[in-house]
Amino acid sequence: MPPLPMPVLPLPVSARTDAGLFALDGTTTVGAEPACAGVARWLAGALAQPTGLPLTAAPVTEAAVRLGVDPALPAEGYRLRVRPERITLTGGSPAGVFYAAQTLRQLLPPEVYRRAPVRSGPWTVPAVEIADQPRFGWRGCMLDVARHFMPVAGVLRLVDLLAAHKLNVLHLHLTDDQGWRVQIRRYPRLTEVGAWRHESMVGSRQHERFDGRPHGGYYSQDDIREIVAYAAERFVTVVPEIDLPGHTQAAIAAYPYLGNNPDEPVTVSTRWGVSQRVLNVSDETVDFFRHVLDEVMELFPSRHIGIGGDECRKDEWRANPAAQDRRRALGLGDEEALQGWFVARFQEHLAANGRVLFGWDEILEGDLPPGATVAAWRGPALAVAAARAGHDVVACWDSSAYLDYRQSDHPDEPIPVGTVLTVADVRAFDPEPPGLPAELRHRLLGAQCNIWTEHADHPRTVDYLAFPRLCAFAEVAWSPGGTAPRDDFDRRLGEHLRRLDALGVEYRPPGGPLPWQRRPDASGWPRERADRDAELATLTRTVVPVPDGTADR
Repeated sequence: MPPLPMPVLPLPVSARTDAGLFALDGTTTVGAEPACAGVARWLAGALAQPTGLPLTAAPVTEAAVRLGVDPALPAEGYRLRVRPERITLTGGSPAGVFYAAQTLRQLLPPEVYRRAPVRSGPWTVPAVEIADQPRFGWRGCMLDVARHFMPVAGVLRLVDLLAAHKLNVLHLHLTDDQGWRVQIRRYPRLTEVGAWRHESMVGSRQHERFDGRPHGGYYSQDDIREIVAYAAERFVTVVPEIDLPGHTQAAIAAYPYLGNNPDEPVTVSTRWGVSQRVLNVSDETVDFFRHVLDEVMELFPSRHIGIGGDECRKDEWRANPAAQDRRRALGLGDEEALQGWFVARFQEHLAANGRVLFGWDEILEGDLPPGATVAAWRGPALAVAAARAGHDVVACWDSSAYLDYRQSDHPDEPIPVGTVLTVADVRAFDPEPPGLPAELRHRLLGAQCNIWTEHADHPRTVDYLAFPRLCAFAEVAWSPGGTAPRDDFDRRLGEHLRRLDALGVEYRPPGGPLPWQRRPDASGWPRERADRDAELATLTRTVVPVPDGTADR
């Protein structure tokens, strides 16, 4: 495929250039079939702000820019035809039309991504014909808002950035040992107590350093409704995660009877890593979290509801007489089976409400009934194991998709945790496990990248972690596998950075961090990889061998 006059990212399936240009001007009109009216309003607004042009509405048969649906196309697929006299955007559904509109924006000068005019024009689009559709239906990004809270405005901004890269799932990690971030009306102490901590660890867990500053925040139910509605207008589904039975110290601090030692004082964790505190396995605790999930389901219409299920230490269960009595009464052989029983209670509850349980790959460690969706973070072997066990899979192994991992070995790298994960490494990610049988290929829903925020206390830092690696991930999730030569991706990414500049994204430059992005203090960094792997081995037992490249969170 010859290069387009303006580089498109992610790379489309096919594109052909023609002679001539379409010019946006004061007479340009936009028209849409009824099903695409919302996309037309979004497109007109997105183009009017930076160009200063009115882009008024007109009947679709008379408009210069026409939006419509062709059911013969794949649901998220589209055709974009640009001629000197007209632009036609056609999708298999309104979502496909929206992705055509995103591609159209990329064919304009980068200044079209600004919020107000900085140039008078001309605003021209090269004549092209593009046919495109995504490789995967799940193209996601997980944002951890539990370790460090991101205000609503930052989340909405991230939604816009995901949509601009044709990603369609925002997985919100809402609860953890270090904070509970969503209002639950029935249990107000979850946010009154659980939404803030006295201070936060700084740097590696090997060095007991803390910042001495309280940190907190949570989303009211109206905040969540706003985020969900805003994302839906951009065809992004928000998938919530309420992590259990581990990663629950914030909830136990709010309601001590949820824990295994209710008479011991517990506070929201100020340390990174995995707490020993986990939920007890009583009927009362199961009912508590059923009620929590009921409110979560009211707020999030997504088919998938996350329950975490990862990194649950079993020390308290082994030492707790009540937990052992329950395990024996259920006829379960070990604590891993006890976790499987516990998680299955919520799988049943979600299924009764027409939802699907979504969890990290540790949920495989306890004979969970088929029908869940597994986020395979510890490698492709876990993805294959999940598919063989009757679960759907989202590929997100840490060695390819953890965007909080450091981006180089340079001593100035501001957050030198994990293994080195470069833009090239992310672009080389193949979500299709080589051992996945053809008859189970339908189990692979897609892929997501993950942004953990222990060391990202500000949206500027999240920008640095995510970009431009998220751009590479977007191409992995959207474009056909093996179609983009590396030099072509580098060329297109270099041009794409000008769009990120216009959007105000504080990405990591290809040459390394800028002076204000560098790490000023090296104490506490980095943690040795062997130490991290040794700790992981003590946390989990897998149903298949854990591949190389795993790391705890």
